[in-house]
Formats: sequence, C-alpha cells, structure tokens
Amino acid sequence: MSPRLDASHTQRATSTHPLEDAQDELTHELPDGLEGLPEIPPYDEVGPVDARALSKTLFERLESLEEGTHEYSYVRNTLVELNLALVKFAASRFRSRSEPMEDIIQVGTIGLIKAIDRFELSRGVEFPTFAMPTIIGEIKRFFRDTSWSVRVPRRLQELRLDLAKAGDELAQKLDRAPTVGELAERLGLSNDEVVEGMAASNAYTASSLDAQPEEDDSEGALADRIGYEDHGLEGIEYVESLKPLIAELPPRDRKILSLRFVAGMTQSEIGDELGISQMHVSRLLSRTLVRLRRGLTVEE
Repeated sequence: MSPRLDASHTQRATSTHPLEDAQDELTHELPDGLEGLPEIPPYDEVGPVDARALSKTLFERLESLEEGTHEYSYVRNTLVELNLALVKFAASRFRSRSEPMEDIIQVGTIGLIKAIDRFELSRGVEFPTFAMPTIIGEIKRFFRDTSWSVRVPRRLQELRLDLAKAGDELAQKLDRAPTVGELAERLGLSNDEVVEGMAASNAYTASSLDAQPEEDDSEGALADRIGYEDHGLEGIEYVESLKPLIAELPPRDRKILSLRFVAGMTQSEIGDELGISQMHVSRLLSRTLVRLRRGLTVEE
C-alpha cells in the first residue's frame, strides 16, 4: 500500500481543504487577516531565493496566528507548497531504490510538514538547513521500516546500520575486512550480538527463485541451480544399517563384498584373486547378500 499523508500529520494543514488543493488557494484572494502578505505567484514559478524570502515572511506571520484557524492553515499550506522543491531534491537521492518516486516524495512531504511545525525563526537558522535532515530522516525511516525482504525487529535493523558504518570505518583503518571481534569491540557489543546483526542483514534483500542470471552467465534461473534430487541420499540409511552387519561377517565374505561392490571386479576376477572358482564365489556372494538382507529386515 502506498504511503499517504494521514490525518496525524496533516490535520492542521487540511482543516479546510486537502493539501493537494493548496496550489489553487495560492492564486486566490488572501483570507481576511492576511492582507499584509506579499502576493504569492504559483509555487512552481518561485525560485529558491524568492521561496526562502517568502518562507521567512510566512513563518513570521505564522507565529502570530492561532493554530487551527483558516488563516493558520492557509499560511502553513503555502509554506509546504513553497518548499516542496526541498522534498524533491531529497527524494532524488533515493531514485535508485525500488519504491515509486511518488511514494518517496509523499513520505518526504511528511518530513517537511514536521519541520515546518518545529521551525522557530529565533534560532537564526535558514529553514532549508533546518528542514533537510528531517525530510531525509523521514525517507530513510520509511525505507528502514518497509524495504526489508523479511521483517526483523527494529533493534536488528538499527544494528545493521551500525555494523555497516563501523565496518567501513575499520576497513579503511585496517586495510582489510574487520573481524567479528573487532566489530564487537568497536560497538561495545558481544560477538554473538554482532553475528546476530550480520545474519539479520541477509534479510534486507532477497532474490527471486525465478531471477535470471547475468547475460554472460550460461546457467539457468536461480531455482535451477540451488536444488536437485540427490538419489544418493536414499542409500545413506541403508549404508549405516549395513555397517554393523558387515562387521559380523567372516573376513573372506567381507573381502568378496569389497572386491565386488567397491573395486568393481567380476566374479571370475574375484575367484582368481582368492584362488577359488567363479561358481564358488557366486555361492558365497549369494549367501552373504541373503544374510545381509535378512538382517536389514529384522532391524526394520
């Protein structure tokens, strides 16, 4: 489901009209009580310098208005529209992600609204400088909470970021990949916690079993390469069951079995090896196999 600006973030901004319709209001006559504001052209025609100057004027007026009034909502919506360029700039840093750009911009707009509500002119900081960390933080939080292939606890999500940062720093310092112990010492964690965080990182992305290989890869899809039917597994149980039965056989019978089924010798070759006839080898082999088969049946 695509994220939307819910009521908890936009109730005050949309008390009289939707946020999406704020642009229409910008071109209409100012509400009563706001006649002193400068004329505001369509927001997409306002350059960054003019937007900054207009925003400062609007923040000054916002401080004098009562929250929840139509005038307050108008000024607040106008500030959102004038500064949407900040959201689009921040969202462009994440264009390589799989999420639609529209969703990223919507999430970033939530961060912009939060920044507007928290901004104070008395701090002496330009609004873009103040707002950008909040906008980017909201977008990153969105990816952190929604982009994992497998849902993991928030603690492990944050640990993954800490491990990635510490790993990069140590790799530059040591000129090699850091060990688990070095990462644990750097972050003040136990080795088990580091291993848990590294394992959780594997849940961030997942490949489809139908994913096709690279163009220069002659193998098939991933599903064709990670599994096959191993017929040898069927014989493992029998081999383990036969071991004690074979150990009870006379030495000559064990040697015949080894020469026949391990060395792959024919009955005639076995007879020559042991100095007996091929017919005798056949009788001994048949008797041994019957004994082993009977032993397996009894065990079952």
